[in-house]
Amino acid sequence: MAKAQRRYVCQSCGSVSHRWQGQCADCNEWNTLVEEASAVVTPFQAKHNLQSGGRALTLVALDAEIALPERMTFGIPEFDRALGGGLVAGSATLIGGDPGVGKSTLLLQAAARLARAGRNVAYVSGEEAADQVRLRAQRLGLGDAPVQLAAATSTRDILTTLGQGTSPALLVIDSIQTMHSDLIEGAPGTVSQVRATAQELIRFAKERGTAVILVGHVTKDGSIAGPRVLEHMVDTVLSFEGERSHQYRILRAIKNRFGGTDEIGVFAMAGEGLVEVANPSSLFLTQRDESVTGSIVFPALEGTRPVLVEIQALVVRLASGATPRRAVVGWDSGRLAMILAVLEARCGLSFSTCEVYLNVAGGYRVQDPAADLAVAAALISALSERPVASDGVAFGEIALSGEIRPVAHAPLRLKEAGKLGFTRAMVPTGVTDAASVRLSSFRNLASFVDHMLGRG
Repeated sequence: MAKAQRRYVCQSCGSVSHRWQGQCADCNEWNTLVEEASAVVTPFQAKHNLQSGGRALTLVALDAEIALPERMTFGIPEFDRALGGGLVAGSATLIGGDPGVGKSTLLLQAAARLARAGRNVAYVSGEEAADQVRLRAQRLGLGDAPVQLAAATSTRDILTTLGQGTSPALLVIDSIQTMHSDLIEGAPGTVSQVRATAQELIRFAKERGTAVILVGHVTKDGSIAGPRVLEHMVDTVLSFEGERSHQYRILRAIKNRFGGTDEIGVFAMAGEGLVEVANPSSLFLTQRDESVTGSIVFPALEGTRPVLVEIQALVVRLASGATPRRAVVGWDSGRLAMILAVLEARCGLSFSTCEVYLNVAGGYRVQDPAADLAVAAALISALSERPVASDGVAFGEIALSGEIRPVAHAPLRLKEAGKLGFTRAMVPTGVTDAASVRLSSFRNLASFVDHMLGRG
């Protein structure tokens, strides 16, 4: 007789255990194992050979002359840039972000643009009623867009409705955590429900050629909630970043099977919705009419787009015996500790009795290793109370030996700095292509410190 097996699935990481325990052995979270129904296993099924009984697949040669799928562009260049040039028919895209950051607003704007271009677009909301979505569309000036709206949470109902007529070119599901499949036991949002629902929607996308965009909730640390297998199932994963206190929003590709993951789209929240930002540097640069100690501009690079941001540092000397504090906003705290150690070991500058505060203006987060030299310049300027020229920029990677190493796309960084009125640049040795920017090259950090302090 077939025997039903019990299994317990972790609601955080999706791992399966055959007995209940208080702590998950894989992710170490407590009280996350929930019992779920498992398929009945018979001895025949356990011994069944999968090498026969299936349908034969049609194999296609890699060099076959088959037309590649075309991309659908939304007419929103920043959104299309992050997607790698637009959506591919039959693809599945997952977009996540904090509550209220503008995910639904951006997707409604994109869906309306595509519908106005003559495409069949369906927008299914599991969190709002259809009238609520219509109210938002009217507020954004999109009330006349021919987007098909629905408020539903049943995956069976959604796929049955969409399968009756012509399949839409775009299907937006807001959000995947609210969808429910009647084939799986469990409440919406559980690991099994999210996995099963996403699998059915992705299968529909591949079979019908419909591009599907899934909205995903995020946890308190910013990662997409639910099983990590969801990110593996989709073709593209986008992260919509931004703080409510700041005007800008950044759409960043984390995974993209049809393009690169180094492009970003920059938006600003306005009364009419999300507005594209043609010059992102204007958002992250403060007024620089006069020179200030501890401030330097760094030309960061996001994909093929240079973005100028301001690095700010503050050094406060403490009384003897006090424990200094290190605070970083917008940069890696471990990398700051490394820069401070190199400045002390290789250049003789002491920060051991000083509190150090580092900030990237505008709420931007820098991940480019070329920011090392700009951070070092801001720290040296704050410690010595000697301001850096307001028309200067700096970039370069610092090694533990004190060597300043060249970075990628230096001419592109300098070109952007020159366009915004900067005339000086402190760069590693070997950078030459600079039309309107005067270069100061440095081989190691010691010579850079001498230059900053006016020693030679």
